[in-house]
Amino acid sequence: MEYFPLIMLAVLAVVLFVLPARQRKKVQAQTAAMQASLEIGTPVMTTSGLHATVAGLAEKTIDLEIAPGVVVTFARQAILEIRRPADAATAVDDPSRPADGTV
Repeated sequence: MEYFPLIMLAVLAVVLFVLPARQRKKVQAQTAAMQASLEIGTPVMTTSGLHATVAGLAEKTIDLEIAPGVVVTFARQAILEIRRPADAATAVDDPSRPADGTV
């Protein structure tokens, strides 16, 4: 029983430091894979919620077309996620709906 406080301190250290670090690494790996998969024409959403299509790629920046003929440049880190087309998202989200879009 004299080592119980020391054991609890070690368990607490694992819970507070090691587990969150592993989660951070996993999220960083997923983000890196998403960044590597970007191609011209991919629909994306930025961290600020802007929906756009990839128009150009550079090492540290990305050109996004936010409207026909309107292209803006963002840092690659600003890309939050790759978007699916709305009809594909609906079909995946609600499997009871017909895939052809009829109600």
